[in-house]
Order: sequence, then structure tokens, then C-alpha cells
Amino acid sequence: MSDQTPVFQIQRVYLKESSLEQPNSPAILLEQEQPSVDIQLGVEAAPVADGVYEVSVTATVHTKIKDKTVFLVEAKQAGIFEIRNVPEDQMGQIMGIACPQIVYPYLRGNVADLVQRGGFPPVHLTEINFQSMYEQQQQARAAGTPEGALPQ
Repeated sequence: MSDQTPVFQIQRVYLKESSLEQPNSPAILLEQEQPSVDIQLGVEAAPVADGVYEVSVTATVHTKIKDKTVFLVEAKQAGIFEIRNVPEDQMGQIMGIACPQIVYPYLRGNVADLVQRGGFPPVHLTEINFQSMYEQQQQARAAGTPEGALPQ
């Protein structure tokens, strides 16, 4: 009977990828205009081994003044989770909501730190409602929108 007990454990949380680009420095740093900021987020999940999954949250932060890039940050924070004996119909919610909620605060901290180490005021990513994001993705799939694309 204990073999069927649901298991959900965090094995590890880690920064999988990160980059900071400042292609127009130092000239762009002398601009007085406020830059525009575009932030894109994504969630991915993949099996690693039997009952073990990697869930990652990716953030891309692109700041521009007019058509010139001030900085571009891309970071992917991942976690390895052991998930066993969970009904198949609940797996999507666990990997699309619960796991990203655990990983995301680490991503927020790493993005803010990376931007600040680049000489800019830190960019603090807002809190994300992963349940709402997951539900939008499910609705998009049901409507035939390509996988991973979110309705605007």
C-alpha cells in the first residue's frame, strides 16, 4: 500500500542558463530617455528519468531606447522534481503550476542580480499567477493555438 503513496519532492533548484548583453554600451548609457521594457516568460517541463522531471521557467527582459537595445537578459531557472503515484490528470497542473511557483522566486532574484551587476537598477519581475497562465495555455490548446503560444 505504501508503494502507491503520492510523492512530490524537490531534488534540486538551479540556474540552467543566463546571459546579459549590452550591445550599445557605453554610448547608450549616456541617454537620458526612459527605456521601454519588454518581459517574456515561458514554462517548460520534461521527464528526466522514471518519476523525475525537470521544470524550467525562462525570462527574457529586453530594454530599449527608441530602436537601440540598452540591455537584454535571458535566464532559465530549473528544478528537478520527483513526482510519483500522482493521477495522470493532475500531472499537468503540478508541472504547470506547482513546480513553476517553486522555481520562479529563484529566477526573479537571479534576473535582478544579473541586471544590477550589469550596472543598471535591478529589474524586479512581478509575481506571476501560474494557475491563470496554465489555464490560458490549456484554453489556447483547446482552441487550436500552436503549443506554447499564449493568447494576447
